[in-house]
Amino acid sequence: MAQFGTLPPKKIQTGLATSTDINTAKSSPSKVNLGTRLEGTAYGSMEEVLSGYRTKDGFARANRYEVMLHVPNGFRGTGEANLQNISPAIMNQAKGDGTVRKTGLRCESISFPGRNLDTSPDTNIYGPTREIVSGFSFAEISATFVCSSDMNEKLFFETWQRLAFDPQSWALGYYDDYVGAVDIHQLDQSNRKRYGVQLIEAFPKTIAEQSLSYASNDTIHKINVTFSYRYWKNLTDEADLPKALQVNRTEVLLDNVQRTNLANVPSSLK
Repeated sequence: MAQFGTLPPKKIQTGLATSTDINTAKSSPSKVNLGTRLEGTAYGSMEEVLSGYRTKDGFARANRYEVMLHVPNGFRGTGEANLQNISPAIMNQAKGDGTVRKTGLRCESISFPGRNLDTSPDTNIYGPTREIVSGFSFAEISATFVCSSDMNEKLFFETWQRLAFDPQSWALGYYDDYVGAVDIHQLDQSNRKRYGVQLIEAFPKTIAEQSLSYASNDTIHKINVTFSYRYWKNLTDEADLPKALQVNRTEVLLDNVQRTNLANVPSSLK
């Protein structure tokens, strides 16, 4: 005859520390392990890190760069019929006589722009909060240009600014009249372009003051310009973005037509 006894209590895994765990931690702290990932050797040695730069390319150097200014003509928004503002004519003359190129070559310092992902906290979860991307933004950048004896670089940026307003009537110009583009390229030791960004819809927002002093005997005049722009893209793998709306529509239409044609092909011929 079977004998029935009291079953031993079943151990329930709750994920919480039991009294046994607590006593173990007090008596032998080294026996408590909540998980470790320290097994194995280092991912790479210092020699491996440095060997990657002992090539003909080496490091990217901050003094190897090129700046290209793509200035507007001043007529894109207003139209060529509006000749009240003489600044567009001066700007187009600067494009033809090499002033634009010379100004870009005299850029003494500039920075690659940054990009920020705007976030907001997601509090609708248990535990630590997390940040959810709610948008993105771009900060203005500043550049310093060396001035020639005729201050032609300063005159150039002043003319670019005047595309945004008429100094005769004080009327503001159209947005497309004064926005252009700025290309910033990273060069290697052989003057090859290895990386680059383009500031889209850029214009010189601020021309900084220039100090004069009798004590500055050997000081070269420089002008600091702050560029505002809508966004930037790198010219390595984003050069064709964003695509025009018509291009996107055409690609979608061709894709749909191709899928429809393939669906009508008998399976034996596929």
